[in-house]
Order: sequence, then C-alpha cells, then structure tokens
Amino acid sequence: MNFDEVLDRIGGFGRFQKTLYVWICLPQIFLAFHMLVSVFTGAVPPHLCRSTWPLGDGGGPRLGFNFSIAPGESCTSVQDGLLSQLNHSLPITEHSSTSNGCMGGWEFSKEVFLSTVVTEWDLVCENATLNNIGSSIYMFGLLVGAVLFGTLSDKYGRRMIILIGLAVQAIFGVGVAFAPNFYIYVLLRFVVGMTISAVIMNAFVLGTEWTGPEKRMLAGVITDYFFGFGYILLAGVAYLIRDWRKLQLAISAPGFLFLFYIWVLPKSARWLMASNKHEEALDLIRKAALINGKPLVDDDIELCQSPKNSEKVQDLRKYTVIDLVRTPRMRKQSLILFYLWFVNVLVYYGLSLNISNFGMNIYLTQMIFGLVEMPARTITLFTLNRSRRISQLAFLAIGGLACLLTIFIPDGR
Repeated sequence: MNFDEVLDRIGGFGRFQKTLYVWICLPQIFLAFHMLVSVFTGAVPPHLCRSTWPLGDGGGPRLGFNFSIAPGESCTSVQDGLLSQLNHSLPITEHSSTSNGCMGGWEFSKEVFLSTVVTEWDLVCENATLNNIGSSIYMFGLLVGAVLFGTLSDKYGRRMIILIGLAVQAIFGVGVAFAPNFYIYVLLRFVVGMTISAVIMNAFVLGTEWTGPEKRMLAGVITDYFFGFGYILLAGVAYLIRDWRKLQLAISAPGFLFLFYIWVLPKSARWLMASNKHEEALDLIRKAALINGKPLVDDDIELCQSPKNSEKVQDLRKYTVIDLVRTPRMRKQSLILFYLWFVNVLVYYGLSLNISNFGMNIYLTQMIFGLVEMPARTITLFTLNRSRRISQLAFLAIGGLACLLTIFIPDGR
C-alpha cells in the first residue's frame, strides 16, 4: 500500500486535512502583507528642496504652496531652482559643488503618507537608487530562502521549517519597524524575505502531502485565495496606518500568535515514511484516520507496515537539483519552466510593486489588484483539469497581449 492508497483509506480530504489547511492558510495573509508592504512603506511622496521654497513672511513656505511636482521631476526642478538662487547669491565657482544636491534638506508632502522609508532617509534624487537596491536585496532574500529552506525541509521536515520561518519572520519583521538606519532596514528585510520562501513553500508541500490526489489541486488553490485576501486587506490596513514604522509593526507583531502552531501543526507522515520513521508516521496516520471518522483496523495497519512498502521507501534514490537538468528531456522541461516562472514573476511583481506610479489612488489600486486575484484563482479550478498545457499557453498569450496593449494607452489617461 503506497501513501496515496493510505490517504484514500483514511480520507484524502477529511476533517483532519481541512483543519490542517486552516493552519496553513492563516499565515498566507501575513505573507502577502510582507511581500507587498513596500508599496506603502517605500512610496515616494511629492517633494521639494527647502532651498527652493517660495518663502512667506515667517520664513516657511508661502501660504497655498503645494507639492504638485511629480517625484520624477522634482530633482531637475530642485537643481534648476538652486541654480537660479545661486546665480544671485554665490560666486560662479561655487555653483558646481552645490547644484548636485539639496542644501536645505527635503520637504515631503504628508497628504497621503505621514512617513515612509523614503521620507525618513531622504531616498530621492541621487539617493533614489538605494530604494530600488533595497527592494532587489529583499527579492534576493526570497531566492536564498527558497534554496536554503527547501534543502533543510527535506532534512528536518516541513513542520520544523514552517515553525522556524514564522518565528524568525515575526522577530525580524518587528525589528524592521525599529531599524535605526537604512542599511539595517535592508538587512532585516532580507531575512524576512528568506522566511517568506520558507513558509510559503513548506506550507504548500505539507498540505499537498497530506491530501489525496483527487483534492490536491483544489487544496493547493485554497492557499492562494488567502494570499489574495491578504493583498486586499493590506490596502485597508495601510489606509488606516500612514506611518511606515507603525504599519510595519502592525503587520509583523501578530506573527507571534503563531506560537501555538507548536501544538497544532502536524508533521508530514509522507516525509516521516521517506525518512524511515515508520512508527511516528503510523501514529500520525492513526490520528488522522480517527479524526476523519475512518479508524484503521489491524489489517490496514499491517498493510501500512508491510516490508514491501518499507523497502520501496528505503530504496528511493536521493534526488538533488542537478537531476532537473541531468537528462535532455528533463533539461528541456526544466528550462521552459524556469523561463515561465521568471516571466510570470517579473510581470506580477513588476506591476504589483509599482502601483504608486499608476497615477490613481494607491489604496484603491491595491484593493483592485487584490480583487482581481480571486476570479483568477477560480478560473484555474476549471482549466487545470482539462489541459494544463493549453491553459498555460492561453493565459500567457492573454497576459502578454494585455501588457503590449498598455503601450497604446495615451499619456495622462
């Protein structure tokens, strides 16, 4: 009796699996928070250099002064303004040393955000690249986490890595809110990015390893719904909390509540069997069968413990990432999938993390992007069982065409 047959005997998606998916899906909301919070914490509000202010009687900006200058234009405007002032007050020789920066410091509009990472550390003009580098380093953390925790989960189990990932995510996520400078902020965000991969990959694997083949696709899509819900919910949380440190704290501190997962999150019986921990696996299978209302009888237990089944598990070859490109056929399929994932992620996060430049209300745009996720997930439930190849081709073609058509949208519309 292989493990899929065991699942069929005890219930492939019974009460045990449904409860497991509750525990798996809840963290997905906070994963979405951490993935997309930089849309708000790293936003660039309209800004001007204080040296270019039209001054009023009190020395501050003149009444009615506004920040209507777009972020991308402000640096040029500042330098032009500085040169105009310097032409009347400084010798020509001093122009070059001051025209490349803002002597008076930056003033940011607080109409939308009370504070962001950009406003706190002046990440505009010559420092604007640092903000982009910070985002890239965070994404690099996702890559490192996927490689590192993917390997560790095979050695120490999915449950262990999920618990470690949630704990580290809460600790370092809260730490981000108290970062004393930009470099510490980037370092802490890098670690948070690693934990995102640790939790999202192993939660998906743990769920599918406990689910029977018939419901495996449905169970996998369920987790994506909760990620989309977190996408939508973040818009509301960010709307209510306009200070970046408080927002970061609000999305991170609840992570400590997942401490109770130590007592409720089960191990993977499939992984235990593959690791030759048959007795522990059988105890879990008995428990799952009892919760599903299909308790095992002696004959079933003997089948689960049969030497034939154990030999199959013990004789399984230990595969590595090299096996993805070892044979010509596998190499071709792997390279195609690598490219598809690269393209999808590039477009998805390229749009999702750049909504502040859409020229619309940032909170409304965030909510719309989240709402779109829901029908998109639902469509896959009706297409994947018919033809994965055709549905993949159709979705890529539609998505690519939509991206190309954006070129023809008139400016300012």
